[in-house]
Amino acid sequence: MNRKNIAEHAAFSADKMQKVNLFETPKFFCDLYCLQPGQDQKIHSHADNDKLYLVQKGRAKVTVGDTDHDVGEGEIVFAPAGEPHGVINESSADLVCVVFMAPHPSFKG
Repeated sequence: MNRKNIAEHAAFSADKMQKVNLFETPKFFCDLYCLQPGQDQKIHSHADNDKLYLVQKGRAKVTVGDTDHDVGEGEIVFAPAGEPHGVINESSADLVCVVFMAPHPSFKG
């Protein structure tokens, strides 16, 4: 069984948001997105890939399409394929999101 403790894998950088891979197969990936206050993932889209953002620690503003979602710990947001999406940490505390995407956009395993 593959099992990981999210808190042990969270990693931050003053330069930019950090992506930490937890699990990856040819069909999906599951990463941690670790954002310090003010950091973001620019709004972008994936034509063929669905994405989930689960806030594990902190608060996030998650944009999907033309809607901004204020998301707290334990809340999850779905970004369907083709919809522009991104996340920003507008709070004064660190943010950790569990991010799941399927199908995997570019498996290199």
